[in-house]
Amino acid sequence: MSHKSVALKLFEEKFHCSQAVFAAFSEEYGISKEDALKIGGCFGSGMRKGEVCGACTGALMVLGLKYGKSRIDDMDSKIKSDEVCDRFLDEFKKENGSYICNTLLGCDISTEEGIQYALDNNLFTEFCPKMVESAVIITEKILEEY
Repeated sequence: MSHKSVALKLFEEKFHCSQAVFAAFSEEYGISKEDALKIGGCFGSGMRKGEVCGACTGALMVLGLKYGKSRIDDMDSKIKSDEVCDRFLDEFKKENGSYICNTLLGCDISTEEGIQYALDNNLFTEFCPKMVESAVIITEKILEEY
């Protein structure tokens, strides 16, 4: 199953966007799918406040597993992880107009009214899967190029 298929299936099963994207890649980088789902659990819907899109957060966790700094003297990994983070966010914004959840959705989901607007307009079921897919595709591209 492709990363995109796994992520979209998990999202359809009512996991957060962050969980879906992170778990679609996690086992390749030493994190079980179960642990990835737990780790990603508090990052959906822009950390529940409409901030950075959870699909982006999940993707950045994947890129961190691959390129992140884990030793105090490893400045090359710090530089690389900063580079891929910037690259991901720049590409996501270029493709989708923003990486901020509230901006993408056109409402403030940190409020009851915003959540209701998103539900009434099927944003979580029709728009958000496109963001999950976009995050996966950009992540795969970066992983292939670096």
